[in-house]
Amino acid sequence: MTLKAKEIVDGKFWILESNGAKIATLSWSDDRYMLSDVNGTRFLNKRQLEKDLGKVSWDKKLEITEVTVNEVHGFPTSCAPFNPLYDVVKRLPLFTKSNKSKSHYCAGYYIIRFDKGWVKSFCPKSITIERYPYKGPFKTALEMRTELSKANAK
Repeated sequence: MTLKAKEIVDGKFWILESNGAKIATLSWSDDRYMLSDVNGTRFLNKRQLEKDLGKVSWDKKLEITEVTVNEVHGFPTSCAPFNPLYDVVKRLPLFTKSNKSKSHYCAGYYIIRFDKGWVKSFCPKSITIERYPYKGPFKTALEMRTELSKANAK
C-alpha cells in the first residue's frame, strides 16, 4: 500500500491519504516529523517514518490559493465587505455586509463611550458611531487598546 502525502504548507505540513481517504496529518518541525492519526500523535525521525508508513509518494503543492484580505481603505473588516466607501466628512471607512444591505458598518477598531464608560468595538454600525462619542478608526487592536487605556485613565 502506497500512501500519498499532499503538501499543504511548503515543506512543513502534509495530509496523508490512502486510496483517496485522509488517514493522518504530518508536520515537520526542527529535526523530526509529528504524525497524527487514529493511534494518536507521535514524533518520528525520517528513518522511523519510513519504517512505520512504508512507501510514501510526496506530492508538491500545485495550487496557489488566493488569500482574501477583508479590509476597506486599509482598515480591517469582520467579513467580506460589499459596497465599500469612504465618508470624507466624518473620515470613516464604511461598508455593507451584503450587496443589498442598507446597514453601513465602520471598518476598523473603535472605542465608543456608552453610559458605563469606554468600550472597545470592531466594525460597529455607523449609526452607533453617530449616536455616541467615539475614537477611531484604528488599524490594529493594539492601537485601539492603547487608546482605550488612555481614555479610561482620564
